[in-house]
Amino acid sequence: MPLSSLRILDLSRLLPGPYCSMFFSDFGAEVIKIEEPNLGDYVRWNDTKVGENSAVFHSLNRNKKSVTLNLKTEKGKEVFRKLVETSDIVLESFRPGVMDRLGLGYEDLKKINPGIIYCAITGYGQDGPYSQMPGHDINYQSYAGLLGLQGHIEGPPVLSAIQIADIGGGSQMATIGILIALQARNLTGEGQFVDIAMRDGVMSWMQSMYPDYFVNNKVLEKGKLRLGGGKACYYAYETADGRYLSVGALEEKFWKVFCTEIEAKHLIEKLNAPFEVQMQMKAEIAAIIKKKTLEEWNAIFEGKDACVSPILNIDEVVQDPQVKARNMVIEKDGEKYLGFPIKLSKTPGEVKKSAPNLGEDNQDILTELGYSAEEIEAWKKDGIL
Repeated sequence: MPLSSLRILDLSRLLPGPYCSMFFSDFGAEVIKIEEPNLGDYVRWNDTKVGENSAVFHSLNRNKKSVTLNLKTEKGKEVFRKLVETSDIVLESFRPGVMDRLGLGYEDLKKINPGIIYCAITGYGQDGPYSQMPGHDINYQSYAGLLGLQGHIEGPPVLSAIQIADIGGGSQMATIGILIALQARNLTGEGQFVDIAMRDGVMSWMQSMYPDYFVNNKVLEKGKLRLGGGKACYYAYETADGRYLSVGALEEKFWKVFCTEIEAKHLIEKLNAPFEVQMQMKAEIAAIIKKKTLEEWNAIFEGKDACVSPILNIDEVVQDPQVKARNMVIEKDGEKYLGFPIKLSKTPGEVKKSAPNLGEDNQDILTELGYSAEEIEAWKKDGIL
């Protein structure tokens, strides 16, 4: 597999770090989760279990190994440093300074292995006045200016059902950063520090918002954005059976088809009308869409170039023919997983094994490092493993 030469030491927990390292493990990298003895990654203990661990943990940590280490002990630090000697990447998500205080920060580890790529995912980055602030996805979206732009004009900000900052601002930025650092190492032979702040990542996603502001200095308002409910051609409308139809007819050719099919041709010329007119149009369209069920509208728009879609529930998504054609739900040893969003023609991703139990690979990895079975057993009793 394309990444089979890489060894990653993943000290992260919860979502951002494990989702990042999942991409690497899916394409062949050896990902070793370094977990706290007796506790491990907190996601293990979520509800909806598959065996001893949660379904979410199984999804995020497929293809990985688990080694328990108490990094507050000298022996635990010794073992970790020894692992670093033969590793390519260290991934962590502690607050800035935690690993430095343990003597295991980037400056310490690069002395052991100059080629090591050290990636830290934090909320606000390694420097600046917010670097030590605690936070979660909602906080990073708030400080990025995104949360304040989500929702209807009359109501409060609306939270996304997924963690935009954790995944988009954290996991994916970390994945890209590590890959860039790997390419740089191919040229120079040296590793480097990859500093990922989830707040930064969310701001970077806002490419349709900040550039306009930089030019006109106009503060954007919730509910008035072109892609945030400000236009009638880009909105979700309720059907007669309480379901919803999404409309994304931004271009004139799609808008014309949409207006024709709902028998409201008089709206075609108003595609780019002022905001107040858009509100009136939305009310008119809402009344029309409310007259038929989702199934009836699906039949009307089937095969039509209008950018109109049913808003599906998860149980409908997994049965969707396009999802099946793209293998976005896969099964391995009786367990179902989300499939690979990255399709490679020659070296595709693969689920080779399920997520590891806590410390499942202690014996194999530590034996490989040269430690004896007696030492390993003694460390378990001493709380090192």
